[in-house]
Amino acid sequence: MDIAVILGLVLGVFTVVGGMIAKGANLAVLVNPAAIIIIFIGTFAALLNSFPMKEIKKLPTLFRIIIKEQKLTEPKVIIQQMTDMAQQARREGLLSLEASIDKLEEPFLRNGIRLIVDGQGEDFVRELLEAEIDAMEERHRVGALIFTSAGSYAPTLGVLGAVIGLIGALGNLNDVNKLGTMIAAAFVATLFGIFTGYVLWHPFATKLKRKSSEEVKLKTMMLEGILSIQVGSSPIQIKEKMMIHLTQAERAALEKEGNV
Repeated sequence: MDIAVILGLVLGVFTVVGGMIAKGANLAVLVNPAAIIIIFIGTFAALLNSFPMKEIKKLPTLFRIIIKEQKLTEPKVIIQQMTDMAQQARREGLLSLEASIDKLEEPFLRNGIRLIVDGQGEDFVRELLEAEIDAMEERHRVGALIFTSAGSYAPTLGVLGAVIGLIGALGNLNDVNKLGTMIAAAFVATLFGIFTGYVLWHPFATKLKRKSSEEVKLKTMMLEGILSIQVGSSPIQIKEKMMIHLTQAERAALEKEGNV
């Protein structure tokens, strides 16, 4: 589980509930079926109007990606694997790497090494692997866009819910005792819309973008290593090329460990 997401959800709910309690508002007003229908079903309806069904069907998968802790191979492991293979290729030739292919856990790296062992040209390997990275980025972009769109729709639907609630309240002006409760209930839809839009959907889109960015960075590192092995670069050169994609803190940590 991604602890940051769970903590964010808990704090988000606490902010609303705690704020209402601090202001002396009645928490019972949150139990509002009309507001729930307008915001949640309305937002889903807007998404159906915006995206094809094949992309909407990916929502459960996207939620799992958001909630689940991202498990990527550590850069130092990838760099160590690449330098080891570079040394082997320089000693025994590229064909000697064929025995190591099945031992690689990363499918992208496995595919890249297989391509250079098979004797494919450098331009072909680069174009193919870059196309794979681009296709992955596009899939991730669409997933994030779904939540970005939901974050834009929900607050506006909250205003619609408030208007609908006020219409109902103004239609019962003769019952003064219920008027205050009905007006308060009218704004619950606005609360739900703003909360879901800016505490859930927009942040979820950002989370997906960040996870995508980390995966792209790792695969770009692998691409540089694969191409460097193909042209016969030294292990030191490969290490330096791959470390360009790391932050200064990450580089310092790797150098300190002295494992690569």
